[in-house]
This record gives sequence, C-alpha cells and structure tokens, in this order.
Amino acid sequence: MSVLLAILLMAGLTLVFGLILGLAAVKFKVEGNPIVDKINDVLPQLQCGKCGYPGCHPYAEAVATENADINLCPPGGENGMLALAHLLDREPKPLSEEHSAEKPKAIVVINEQICIGCTLCIQACPVDAILGSAKHMHTIIASECTGCELCIAPCPVDCISLLPILPTTQTWKTPYPVFHLNRLNTPRQMETSL
Repeated sequence: MSVLLAILLMAGLTLVFGLILGLAAVKFKVEGNPIVDKINDVLPQLQCGKCGYPGCHPYAEAVATENADINLCPPGGENGMLALAHLLDREPKPLSEEHSAEKPKAIVVINEQICIGCTLCIQACPVDAILGSAKHMHTIIASECTGCELCIAPCPVDCISLLPILPTTQTWKTPYPVFHLNRLNTPRQMETSL
C-alpha cells in the first residue's frame, strides 16, 4: 500500500510541476530582439557571407549586440551602412577595406551547353535558386537568385557567370539621401545666396 501511495504522490507532483512549468513558459515567453528584426530588414538578404557571418540574420544579431561594425556588408554598400547608422543612431563609417568592393546587383547565369550536372553549384547556393539534378544541366531561377556569387567558385567547368541587373522603372530604388550643409556665417553671405 505504501508503494502505491508513493507512486500516486510522485505522479501528482509531476503533474502539478509540469502544469506550473507549462504555464510559466507561456506567460514568460521571450520574443526575439526586435532591433535584430529591424536591422535584418535593412540588410539586402543575399545570405552571401561576405561580412564574415553565415547570413544576414546572424550579422544583424552581431550588429545589435555591438559585436560587429555596421560597415561590413559589401552588397548593402554605403547606402546600407548609412541606413544602419541612422537606425542604430551610430556614427557612419566608411566600408571596411576588406569589404569595400561595392558591386552592382547581378544574377548568375549558367551556360547550359557547358554544364556537366555536377550539382556543386546547387550545394553552394544558400537560397536554392539553382534547379537541376545530377548528370543533367542546371538553370537559375532568376527571381530567387541574389547574386551572392557563392556558386561560381565550386563550378569545375566555369559555366557560371554574373549578369548585371540593369535598373528598370519597377526595380529602381531611391538611394539613401546624403545632405551636405553649407553654413552661412555672415548676413552678407546670406543675402548673396538668395
């Protein structure tokens, strides 16, 4: 009888503590850092790793915790750095020397006549923008390609090249505004400027 009582007591305690832990998990649920989401929205979402982080979200987390500078994203360029500086109320910095190669947006094109179907480019693509299978030609899903260039290096036959995306009226975006303020020192300068 005492063994049965001990088992029932343990089962009852387990149920009570499980219920308390479940309610605590719901009540004290921790949401992600909202500033990380805002930083991530500013980043170009290429997932290229050129900043030294495996993607845009890990870089946003590092910037939010001030473990990384705001000037490490080459695809974002100066406009992206200025937007991050404005968002985080930090001093703008020029792009770092190792990350300063700002390039125009581009997509990858595969020469399907040369492609041998090795699938190395498919494995390297962080956004699954390459369609194909082993021993068959591959092609790029242009709407998914971010132009990160990660698929170019593993290609053994050099059938992958970059094609710049020329801006159209649908894709053109206004650059981040940069204002140069000239101070007028004297009333005479103010009159001549009018």
